[in-house]
Amino acid sequence: MKRNARQNSNVPQAAFGLKAHSGWAALVVLGKVDGDLQVLERRRLELVEQEWQKQPYHAAEELSSAEARVLVKSGIKVTRKTALREVRTAVQRAREYGFEVRACGLVVGTPMPNWSVDEILTVHFRMHKAEGVLFRDVLAEAAEACDLRLAAVPEKTLLEYAESVLATKASALLQKVGELGKTVGAPWGKDQKDATIAAMIALQGTATRMRSK
Repeated sequence: MKRNARQNSNVPQAAFGLKAHSGWAALVVLGKVDGDLQVLERRRLELVEQEWQKQPYHAAEELSSAEARVLVKSGIKVTRKTALREVRTAVQRAREYGFEVRACGLVVGTPMPNWSVDEILTVHFRMHKAEGVLFRDVLAEAAEACDLRLAAVPEKTLLEYAESVLATKASALLQKVGELGKTVGAPWGKDQKDATIAAMIALQGTATRMRSK
């Protein structure tokens, strides 16, 4: 059923926009019908089951090396499972609205060296860095597991990147994001706005790829 829906060009397209934080992510789902964008959903995705899993490296800071590795591994395992469940559920909700999710725009930061758990725990800054990367990574893995084309959108240059990809001035993009926000109401802060722009970029990439086939 999933493959047939993807091959049917008459099924309205949709894309996710995601912006991660420690333990949760802002999700905006954009759909496109006859060239018009609409917000299908605006939601907070919970990515952990227990409070300490929001900062697994901090939780392991005072443990022995072996205990720390076990704790961090268990925390990441839960987060991966939870992220996959949340993304799959969001895909299903979009289908119930009559849309097929084809892509996911994920707001990302700078990459992290391939540090071990021990190396991360020796420098406090690295713990913050690793926890920030962790939640973006599990969302990326979940999107790919759901067969969504992933568009990584750089947070530091988000507007400049969006201008280039969408061939639209930043002022016009921000105006459109504001108009979309009015259709769903609060909360519509920076997280939701950034996620919306990421979803726009993901939708644009999907449309380009479909036309090229």
